Amino acid sequence: MTFEHFGRLALAFVAPLLLAGCLLVPSKFISTLTINKDHSFAFTYKGEVMAIDMGEGLAKGLKSDEAPEEEGASTTADRPKPEKSSQTLNADDERKHKAIAEALSKEVGYKSAVYLGKGRYAIDYAVSGKLTHHFIYPYNSDAEIVLPFVMVEVRNGNSVRLRAPGFANSSNSRSKSGMGGVPGGDGDFAKYLDGEFTLDTDAEIVSQNNEEGARKEKGRSIIVWKATPLTKDAPSAVLRFAN
Repeated sequence: MTFEHFGRLALAFVAPLLLAGCLLVPSKFISTLTINKDHSFAFTYKGEVMAIDMGEGLAKGLKSDEAPEEEGASTTADRPKPEKSSQTLNADDERKHKAIAEALSKEVGYKSAVYLGKGRYAIDYAVSGKLTHHFIYPYNSDAEIVLPFVMVEVRNGNSVRLRAPGFANSSNSRSKSGMGGVPGGDGDFAKYLDGEFTLDTDAEIVSQNNEEGARKEKGRSIIVWKATPLTKDAPSAVLRFAN
């Protein structure tokens, strides 16, 4: 299954959750992906993420795809809305955010997932293993996460393709990951970006999109991408294993 297919499947699966849910996006962070020529890998993300309220944006997007209502039919705007104080709304939001942190804490790899308040989370994540299948971070349906920060696709021909759509302010990056249908606008997704993503590998680099290229260090290649609201191109690379 390709990134694009996985992304579309993930969006279809969690769309009902997002009607009343949120999306977590990177904020201040340091992240490293180590890929070795023996197919082993390690990934870390340490820093903050921010919650973006997706309910209203997704509802509008889904509404625009529906057939127009018959003349005289009432619209959503015409229907009475239940009154709810801002204080209650804030309390509900805080409970939801704390529940998301709890859901993340139960997932393998999370050393800690702490809700800091006002939509901010402190995350310490580390995982390692063998690249025998795709790796995507994050994906947790309980926490209502859709947009992947980092995706590694195991390909035929003994190679892997890396993309990090979450570390750039680009709708094109999201469309290539299969997440182009998620509403919110580039500014909503990327305005908090302030981080650094590093690829550390001893595999052959077939291609990569960092203008500064890779530096050599003890027989390994190191590529560092900066992630800011001005970053347009998502980090990407293709690596080939020795065997």
